[in-house]
Amino acid sequence: MPDGQAPATDLPTWSLADLYPSPDSPQIEADLARAAADAKAFAASHTGRLAGLSGDALAEAIAGYERLEETLGRVMSYAQLLFAADSTDPAIGRFMQSMQERVTTISSDLIFFTLELNRIDDAALEQKLASSALEAWRPWLRDLRVFRPHQLDDALEKLLHEKEVTGAAAWSRLFDETVAGMRVSVAGEELTVSTTLNKLSDRDRAVREAAGHAIGAAFGERIKLFALITNTLAKDKEIIDTWRHYPRPESYRNRANMVEDEVVDALVAAVVADYPRLAHRYYLLKAKWLGLPKLQHWDRNAPLPQDDDRAISWTEAKDRVLTSYGQFSRTLSEIAGRFFERRWIDAALRPGKAGGAFSHPTVPSAHPYVLMNYHGRARDVMTLAHELGHGVHQTLAAGQGYLRSGTPLTLAETASVFGEMLTFRALLDAERDPVRRRVMLAGKVEDMLNTVVRQVAFYRFEQKLHAERRGGELVPDRIGDLWMDVQTESLGPAFEFAPEYRVFWSYIPHFIHSPFYVYAYAFGDCLVNALYAVFQSGHADFEAKYLDMLRAGGTKRHKELLAPFGLDASDPAFWTRGLDVIAGFIDELEQTA
Repeated sequence: MPDGQAPATDLPTWSLADLYPSPDSPQIEADLARAAADAKAFAASHTGRLAGLSGDALAEAIAGYERLEETLGRVMSYAQLLFAADSTDPAIGRFMQSMQERVTTISSDLIFFTLELNRIDDAALEQKLASSALEAWRPWLRDLRVFRPHQLDDALEKLLHEKEVTGAAAWSRLFDETVAGMRVSVAGEELTVSTTLNKLSDRDRAVREAAGHAIGAAFGERIKLFALITNTLAKDKEIIDTWRHYPRPESYRNRANMVEDEVVDALVAAVVADYPRLAHRYYLLKAKWLGLPKLQHWDRNAPLPQDDDRAISWTEAKDRVLTSYGQFSRTLSEIAGRFFERRWIDAALRPGKAGGAFSHPTVPSAHPYVLMNYHGRARDVMTLAHELGHGVHQTLAAGQGYLRSGTPLTLAETASVFGEMLTFRALLDAERDPVRRRVMLAGKVEDMLNTVVRQVAFYRFEQKLHAERRGGELVPDRIGDLWMDVQTESLGPAFEFAPEYRVFWSYIPHFIHSPFYVYAYAFGDCLVNALYAVFQSGHADFEAKYLDMLRAGGTKRHKELLAPFGLDASDPAFWTRGLDVIAGFIDELEQTA
């Protein structure tokens, strides 16, 4: 068995039958045919009439719109999950593209609805909200109207919607299929990108170095393609942002996250100011522990010398996470347990599968699914705890329905990071060996630095790239310059960087799929650090308030959700409180060193 890797035989694959039995299921065709007919009937009944509807009638129309959107969401969830499980199968690729095109065509008949809702005058809408039925939709209407100043006329909106399948979505698919199909040559083995990236945390430095050079070579060979994809998507975004009058490239993401630009700016400024106190200080310690004058990029996630790096079986990982969840809340543990019992997780390692990890909420009438690549390392246990946190959150929020269950990214990371913290704290508290505790603490610090410092550096890279792209296309070397600027700034003087590291921006899928998504991880980590401190203080009814926060889904903003805990993310001191937790862990490591 390879070092640090769990046996492949005990790793689960998911069953997607709760969505559809198979890609050729007649049920898919029936759902699409019914949705197509219903969408046309819905448009015929409501186009141009929304402003004249009573509050009760408007509530009924929104409920009908939600039913249609959920049907289309189920189809697309199924297609996307199939594709994530194997994006190299031409039949699956064809199926996903076909579903995307058909769903786009059907949903084109529904575009009018949200546009017309946003044209209703504020005062007139407020009068309609006297209806108790419509009042229930107030949070969704509130969030919809955030985009009111950026709305285009109906014909343009429909054109942009229909061209998505041949625009950004097509470029994203090209990226996914390229990365999934790549094989990286490491010491005579042809490995997937995911497996090779995993070797960057191998305890043998020679293995890490070989993997680092190999990834650089593989992506370097294709860097013109990745630069073209990145340039094209950045330009596409600029065109749309300009038409929609967004003040900054990141403004759309902040609106979608229901968070003010200024709050994100405060978070980023606080993290950048703390680079020396956090990453710089920790990695200088790590260099000493590893006995190296300088760290290379392949040393960033290296195990400490005292880390036995033993393989953790899937069964043990499951028990660790469920026990940790259960010590805090039986409800959390019970919901998380369903993912194992009912085959809602795909953790197996295989070619063609998407790298990384996610929890897909699908639709409230079904349930979430978790994808990860389990290599049997301690970090994989934390990834399992993280994704199950998402899954539990999505399950609890499903009661709000399809339109109101979705959580802004800034809050979507709360339950996942909290789940990680529960698991880590339970394991740390149970550990009595001081050397092992230090290894665990260092691992947690590295995870937090990856979540906070690294993601903010990613965000700053995107800011630089999108700003400079507005002056013309960027050659791969220039993108590499921007990448190295933020990496040198964030990681600090402990590092020197091998030349191939200049292309490592090209494997990050978030830059392609969700521009400016990445700061949400830092937002969630700092938020949870502050939230966990409230929990540790013995805050009254914390569990009940926490579960209520998760059940709220997207119906409340961050200020409303955090108020019961006495927290306010608009206060600059809030972010310092979260960063102090990381600094405190590093203080402890310095003392034990």
